[in-house]
Amino acid sequence: MTIDWRYTVQDDLGVLSVAGHLGPDAVRRFSGAVGWALARGTGPLIVDLTELRSWSAEGQRAITDAARRLAEVGRRLELAAIPADGSLVPAGDCPSIPVHTDLSAALAANHSGQKADQGEERQEWRTTGWPTEDAGP
Repeated sequence: MTIDWRYTVQDDLGVLSVAGHLGPDAVRRFSGAVGWALARGTGPLIVDLTELRSWSAEGQRAITDAARRLAEVGRRLELAAIPADGSLVPAGDCPSIPVHTDLSAALAANHSGQKADQGEERQEWRTTGWPTEDAGP
């Protein structure tokens, strides 16, 4: 089982939404999505886990690896809506990873909660499995 993802960027904020199960089989795809976000955005990257059903220890390590990759280029990773089946316990050498209750809270913390409604330019990419009727953040 793998994941589907959608990456949305506007101004200096990116949102990487992930759906499915972030386990050993999905780690490479998640890492690729993070690489996509690194190449196309600036500023913080919010990883929205609202549609994530579960994650494994390997999936959690992929999250902390992503935080390190972002920190190397002066960006930070934040999480929104972590799965109910566990909390993220990053290694001691991992950058701090803010965790928000949901995507709205993450956007509000980054002062981006209303930007989509104000006509700001927004770009979006997704895997073919991501539902197209979902309007996004």
